[in-house]
Amino acid sequence: MNQSEQLRQRALQVMPNGNTRGAVWYNPYPMYVAHGNGAHITDVDGNRFLDLTNNLGVLIHGHAHPAIVEAVQKQAGLGSCFALPTEHEIALAELMCGRIEACERIRFINTGSEAVGLAIKIARAFTGKSRIIKLEGVYHGSYDYAEISNYSTPENWGNSPTAVETIPATPAGVLDSVVVTAANDIPMLQKRLQQESDIAAVIVDPVPPRCGMQPLHTDYIEALRKLTREHNALLIYDEVIALRFGFHGAQGRFGGDPDLTAFGKIIGGGYPVGAVAGRADIMEATRTKVGSSGTFTANPITMVAGLAGMQALDQPAYDALENLGHRMREQCTAVIDAQQAPMQVSGVGAMFSIYFHQRQARDYRSYYKTPAENAATERFHQCMLKHGVLIAPTATCFLSTVMSADDEAHFADAFAAAVQDFVHS
Repeated sequence: MNQSEQLRQRALQVMPNGNTRGAVWYNPYPMYVAHGNGAHITDVDGNRFLDLTNNLGVLIHGHAHPAIVEAVQKQAGLGSCFALPTEHEIALAELMCGRIEACERIRFINTGSEAVGLAIKIARAFTGKSRIIKLEGVYHGSYDYAEISNYSTPENWGNSPTAVETIPATPAGVLDSVVVTAANDIPMLQKRLQQESDIAAVIVDPVPPRCGMQPLHTDYIEALRKLTREHNALLIYDEVIALRFGFHGAQGRFGGDPDLTAFGKIIGGGYPVGAVAGRADIMEATRTKVGSSGTFTANPITMVAGLAGMQALDQPAYDALENLGHRMREQCTAVIDAQQAPMQVSGVGAMFSIYFHQRQARDYRSYYKTPAENAATERFHQCMLKHGVLIAPTATCFLSTVMSADDEAHFADAFAAAVQDFVHS
């Protein structure tokens, strides 16, 4: 029995299924990590892997980045958290507001899920309306209202998108407060806004992974902005992941001019973080109408780590990631074509997913993975592990600035070998 299996047996005694994080679980059990450095991790049994999960997109500079480590070590000696503000939150706020045009004011919180929840509350308080519109199947974290229809299926999704519970016994009031529409369907969006009353906001991920990991269509983004203004609703962007797609955010790259934006992941430098930013008059609601606090909110450890990480993520770093992602997707496509594998790769910038079908996805239903495709995803994940590369259990890859030419070559060789194994197994 290896050390990971021993730890799994210990975990079963104190955690349901021996697991705290469902998103990183895979069968029969995940390896346990001993340490990470740069683009690599080493498990407790001494196995070394190229890490393309980077904690599901958090670690855009990989593990233990020297500038972040130095900043954190220095601050740890001065105190980790206080019941008072520090200058560090101002510095990170200045960077964010200076970089992203629509972010006139910002407020920090502790996770991306909390940021989405706060953005929705701000929208309600500002508009005086209570309901939201979201896209079917698009993940916005674990806030009750945001997670409606996260995992709808052909058995329950009906002829057109509708509010479907994700958690059993979700209160009817929550379901009634969420209107669901399809990505890239302008007539449906227009109909929802015309027919449904009391809409405070429309929330979207501008590059929704569960709709094929491609940007929302340009005409749809333009319609989102036009129609929300016509109906006096706010437009909320969820850039918890999508901030990695451009120096000025996904909104700077793909447009949209959102009223509010939820952030997380990369802005904390590897530490827990979330933030909501937007127009100054809308953000004023956090002072007058919406309570927003938290014991660890804007703690100086996170703030200095986030500042160091974001300062290192300059325009040349984004450009290098863009080129790296482009090369790696081309390499994957070449292998898939050469081996005539029933697969495709899709993504933007420093992120992509491998899908085990060849249909074009424009929304959740065209993306939706069948049971056979889910089984293929799980099998391919194991094939990549066999060849020394850790990808997410969803077959998603999050690239980092610290990947070297050797790492890129390692991935290319591993991917080719894994596709070979997959096709012939």
